[in-house]
Amino acid sequence: MLLRTTLSLGLVAGVFMTLLLLIMVHQPYQPSTFFQGHSLTQPDDLQGGISINKIHMYRDEKQFRMSTRQEEVTISSFCAPQKKFVFIKTHKTGTCTVINIFQRYAIYNKLKVLMPVSQGLLSWPFPPEEADYIHTPDEKYDALMHHFVNNKTWLLTKFPPEIPYITILREPFHHLKSQMNYYHLPMLLGIEDSKDAVKNFLKDPWKYRNKSEVFFNHVNVTWDGTRNPLTFDLGWPAEKADNQEEASAYITQLDKEFTLVMILKYLDESFVLLRRLMCWEVKDVVYYSRIENRRHYPYKRYEATLEELDNHRRWSAVDYMLYDTFNKSLWRKIAAQGPDFYDELEYFRRIKAEVSHHCKEMMNGNKNETLVVNASRWSPEFEVDYTYCSYIYSTRVHGLDEVMRGRKNTKKELNYKAVEIVQNLLLIHKGLPTFKNIHDAHAAGVVGFRTHKMHIRDIHKN
Repeated sequence: MLLRTTLSLGLVAGVFMTLLLLIMVHQPYQPSTFFQGHSLTQPDDLQGGISINKIHMYRDEKQFRMSTRQEEVTISSFCAPQKKFVFIKTHKTGTCTVINIFQRYAIYNKLKVLMPVSQGLLSWPFPPEEADYIHTPDEKYDALMHHFVNNKTWLLTKFPPEIPYITILREPFHHLKSQMNYYHLPMLLGIEDSKDAVKNFLKDPWKYRNKSEVFFNHVNVTWDGTRNPLTFDLGWPAEKADNQEEASAYITQLDKEFTLVMILKYLDESFVLLRRLMCWEVKDVVYYSRIENRRHYPYKRYEATLEELDNHRRWSAVDYMLYDTFNKSLWRKIAAQGPDFYDELEYFRRIKAEVSHHCKEMMNGNKNETLVVNASRWSPEFEVDYTYCSYIYSTRVHGLDEVMRGRKNTKKELNYKAVEIVQNLLLIHKGLPTFKNIHDAHAAGVVGFRTHKMHIRDIHKN
């Protein structure tokens, strides 16, 4: 009887241990990544014995939580950081903030960036010529991030076809207001009352078409700063503004080609999604949180009437089609991430605020110590030192370009700086031809270009 009882208990124990082992084999736990990136005391089972309590912990790994300051790192071992990318830097969409992320990533990871020889644009609105960019010895590049009209044919000559493509868009009406101000469009359109420029324009955009469409003779390209400028930067010709069927097919193709199209209105969500899709770390996508864009103009806060918005949606129909497509795409990709995306979003916003405050104090000379950001479920521990703060705090694209380049531009290189859109628009308004770069303008006897800004009174022809 005793022997039978002993055998029965042994059998039950054997079955129980077999079930435990089967549970362990089929759990998604990956010890090599669960404790990756920071020091933790090894649990008992990793040091020898197997504990039933620890098995339950493995089974519930996805629900495992610690304090917000000591959250575990659970980075998937199947996620390798993407260290090659093309960022199409669109105009007036917050890209000075966004490019800071890509510049820092390139600096810290020593990427070979396809950079302009001079400051500013890589090229616009044409593919760069051989003399326009810095060549690597093997003509191979890891990244592109400066202003460039999307041209897949040219990009395939420099980057592999599977490289991630990224860009950012802005809601078209707010984009119009920014465009109107930055490019002096009321002056170009002949709208006298600049205070109500947007309102006056949206009463009847079609009557301004002959003035809003401008021709850049140096590249034989037409551009309209009020009509579909976002889609233009992504490669859609201004002349096809009314061909919505063909534009729809083009946008569908862009949706297949782009890994991520960020939305300025949802910048935090976009950066968290960027981190996940690129398998980067939180330190790579944290940005300095400024209170507000400091550029003020009379109609910045103007709210259009329903009739005006309807006119704009019909006038710039392709841009609205583009924005609606990728706004939906952003939220579809966020939904695919699962509910823990919002846990990371909350964490990201908290870390962004802490880092921004620390860097502001450090750059103003009020702090010297390094901030240590503890490890989280989404990223290993990282340090915010003076160098990191100087990069994230910078508002000058040129400054980090110099870090990537390893030196400042020479005087000769600066003479080949591309002429910006606003400068060519001012030339057109004054009845002068347009130019590719400062050197070409000077060769034609046109002077008055300044390094950062230029006013119409500055330009004259010798």
